[in-house]
Amino acid sequence: MGHARARKIPAQLVEDEDYQLRHERVAGIDIAKAKADVCTRLPPARNGGRRASRVEEVPATARAVLALAARLLADGVGLVVMESTSDYWRIWFYLLEAAGLNVQLVNPSQARQLAGRPKTDRLDAQWLARLAEMGLLRPSFVPPPEIRALRDLTRTRLQLVRDRTREWQRLEKLLESALVKLSTAVSSLARVQSARAILEAIAGGETDPKALAALADYRVRGGRAAVAEALEGMALGGHHPMLIRVHLDHITFLDRSVAAVEDEIEAALDAIPAAWGTDASGETGPAAGRGEDAAVLPAAERLAEIPGISLALARAIIAETGLDMTRFPTAAHLVSWAGLAPVSRQSGPRSRKPKKGQGDAYLRGYCTQAANGAASTGTFLGERLRRLSRRAGGNRAKCAVARSILVIVWHLLASPDARFTDLGPHWHQRKTDTDRRTRSLMNQLRALHPDADITITPAA
Repeated sequence: MGHARARKIPAQLVEDEDYQLRHERVAGIDIAKAKADVCTRLPPARNGGRRASRVEEVPATARAVLALAARLLADGVGLVVMESTSDYWRIWFYLLEAAGLNVQLVNPSQARQLAGRPKTDRLDAQWLARLAEMGLLRPSFVPPPEIRALRDLTRTRLQLVRDRTREWQRLEKLLESALVKLSTAVSSLARVQSARAILEAIAGGETDPKALAALADYRVRGGRAAVAEALEGMALGGHHPMLIRVHLDHITFLDRSVAAVEDEIEAALDAIPAAWGTDASGETGPAAGRGEDAAVLPAAERLAEIPGISLALARAIIAETGLDMTRFPTAAHLVSWAGLAPVSRQSGPRSRKPKKGQGDAYLRGYCTQAANGAASTGTFLGERLRRLSRRAGGNRAKCAVARSILVIVWHLLASPDARFTDLGPHWHQRKTDTDRRTRSLMNQLRALHPDADITITPAA
């Protein structure tokens, strides 16, 4: 068996970060559901003394957390660090932040206790505080309150849409059990109005296939005759109309809930000044920037110009990324935070295929959905997905295009006056140098035979 050849990497001088004491007064909070252990690290009481740690147990109630905030402010604590334990961290983060403290949320994987050491909540809080005072922890992105409210709305809408899809699937399974093959005669039960009218009639007690087919639009796929043929073998039991009615009513309720949440999302985004546009006259506001001669488009409309991104999807992306791109120094930081950047996996001479990292699953899903939407378009992104699919496969191509979309999102949000410009589907073809391979081979031959006269002869 062959052995993998180890790559020779030249020696490099890497400037290390400065890890001396960075914060004199810090607090580390190890969070549980009903309480938290808080370790406050303070300077020594006398010259030459050691730093002191005060560890206390605080209940997870608003009164106790506010009392803790007052004690930390009195001690002059400059940094409070806590782990993102489930959703239990929210009361601690929100109330301490509102009290004026500098609060950071960190990933638990970065603050693990050393192996072989005892593990208790009090020791975890002390370890967290010691790491924080040395600057060894990276804070996670926690959006401001207005973006948090927008995120609650967009995520709720997503869950409602998923519930509605599940309800349509349950209804289709019920129809199959009653031998109602309506889904074979129409393209979609959810999107075709004729299908909804027929289902309403079946729920009302109508069983004549011809009468039901007459409710279909004449433009339905296959015509009304195909609908009647699909309904001829119906075997409706006494419970089927009632269950169909239950599913239809639930779908109607979900439709109304989705519409109500979408209205709230639009209102919440219009209430954020950073999302406003600017008219040609320089005026700004919730309704500004929507004309053809607008100086600055609103944030959602700016992102909706990207192929594959609808207005609703643009609002959902803003809810995950926020509008302040200074939180992400470069577009690569945002891509990595979303989990769309490949993670290197190398040990010794072996390098494994890189995998995408773990990040914001909602944002990653939105960008992948946008990549699917751009797949059939005659744009740069659509051609990029089709080109990469032939070489790397569909899933990896979608991840690559989703990454490109997120890079575009970062630039559009970082520069409000920027506008999206499509490079065109033939951009790669124009940039590809067809003679590069030939020149590369010629250079190799000249390197092997420096005295030979090597020229390129055009083919006949």
